[in-house]
Amino acid sequence: MFGLTPYRRGRRDLDMIREPWNFDKMFDVMLGDFYTDSGFPKYFPMDNSGIRVDIAENDNEYILEAELPGVSKEDIKLELKDDMLTISVERKEEVEEKKENYIRRERHFGSMCRSFYVDDIEQDNVKAKFEDGILTVKLPKAEHSSPKNNQIPIE
Repeated sequence: MFGLTPYRRGRRDLDMIREPWNFDKMFDVMLGDFYTDSGFPKYFPMDNSGIRVDIAENDNEYILEAELPGVSKEDIKLELKDDMLTISVERKEEVEEKKENYIRRERHFGSMCRSFYVDDIEQDNVKAKFEDGILTVKLPKAEHSSPKNNQIPIE
């Protein structure tokens, strides 16, 4: 079993333009991110939902591919604890002594993480590889004995 919180798509704040008197949506826009907000501004790309993933399944394993462009292998922490797989990334800004006169800086630094509930996997055989900005995690399924067909007598 593999559970996750879906990546949020779309822009809820644009709904306010289409329906300005919809108070439910107004409160959703204002308070909707209360529990998931990372403290970064709303449109900062390194928020908690910043890690986009693809998850595939075959007979033997789950394969998770996380998109982490511009991140180095040393900045990634992958942890499996209490049936939760957590991907954490922390990008630190390199501070140089010389002053640069930037006109604009668009590269962001900060942290982000994403967790997934994973169950019935062989925790000792999980493998991860990071190449070309893609983190690939292979989670082998635990072997189960085939389910028995037990007849239950009705009294």
